[in-house]
Amino acid sequence: MSGGGCSIVWFRRDLRVEDNPALAAGVRAGAVIAVFIWAPEEEGSYYPGRVSRWWLKHSLAHLDSSLRSLGTCLITKRSTDSLASLLELVKATGATQLFFNHLYDPLSLVRDHRAKEALTAQGVAVRSFNADLLYEPWDVNDAQGCPFTTFAAFWERCLSMPYDPEAPLLPPKRIISGDVSRCPPDTLVFEDESEKGSNALLARAWSPGWSNADKALTTFINGPLIEFCGPTEGNKAGDESVNLFLKSIGLREYSRYLSFNHPYSHERPLLGHLKFFPWIVDEGYFKAWRQGRTGYPLVDAGMRELWATGWLHDRIRVVVSSFFVKVLQLPWRWGMKYFWDTLLDADLESDALGWQYISGTLPDGRELDRIDNPQVPMIILVVLLQLCSVEWTFGYMLT
Repeated sequence: MSGGGCSIVWFRRDLRVEDNPALAAGVRAGAVIAVFIWAPEEEGSYYPGRVSRWWLKHSLAHLDSSLRSLGTCLITKRSTDSLASLLELVKATGATQLFFNHLYDPLSLVRDHRAKEALTAQGVAVRSFNADLLYEPWDVNDAQGCPFTTFAAFWERCLSMPYDPEAPLLPPKRIISGDVSRCPPDTLVFEDESEKGSNALLARAWSPGWSNADKALTTFINGPLIEFCGPTEGNKAGDESVNLFLKSIGLREYSRYLSFNHPYSHERPLLGHLKFFPWIVDEGYFKAWRQGRTGYPLVDAGMRELWATGWLHDRIRVVVSSFFVKVLQLPWRWGMKYFWDTLLDADLESDALGWQYISGTLPDGRELDRIDNPQVPMIILVVLLQLCSVEWTFGYMLT
């Protein structure tokens, strides 16, 4: 089929064919050209880390396989300027429409705004969609129409919204492919030779890709969800566990909400009077924490696990980050950046929320003098390490 009149569907973190409103809109409009643009230099100091690049590599391969089974393929482009690449693709394919799903970090908000302006000026119809949240950040406000400043108030409002979130979309049954003969894909390189040995071990524990995430979520809902909050006397039929898990989803929502309403939240504290807190700038402390050589077994075990596997159980993340800011008193932004560099599920908005919460720099964060004890009885350490084997990071696996 000729490329004239086709639509470009721009994939970013939404690497799935299921519940993807941008893809669904493209399919409804006619012929589709599915595109992923790899432009990590645009992220500035937040260039993706080794294990998150490994995850991305395999997620893209899984997406391409899914698209091929439906009648098209994924065009990959290596770029240092996403907008310039989009304009080139429009010119090469004759596309008249562009569809993509929203992102909420500050760099993406600026980039997406520029893309809408430039492409609209070229006569391309641009539409974007919510594919990431229950409710858009601008739809959740207090009685005065202002953004909430605490999670509890935000989540209470979400749970009482007068309309339900959109129902998940089924994957398309077939996709008509646009003419991609004039836009050959670029080969994307996500790892160098020195990283391949370490990355090979990741496949033993992880299965990237949207359909694998679906399987893991189904398994979780049909079993471990009931014991998510731990066996308690009042946990009837898993009610407490379900509510706790739902709250975890709410915290992810809140991380995007904060990033949208406070685009500097990954750089400076939300509580302005803590902007000049006298953190200890000590590279030696920082190195010992990174390498798991602090002398505190639980902290060191967690940091070595992070380096080896790219993942930490949520409870251990709290322990190592609390130790970082409240015992070592190192700048929380150092810790957040290290998590970004090393976590398989690195996520700027969630990481910023977590580190600001632990540092007490949010209106409802933990007090700076509240310390999670890094010295615990060995039996608790064993239990926590067992918990670390439970893999339930479904939100990130969907990408």
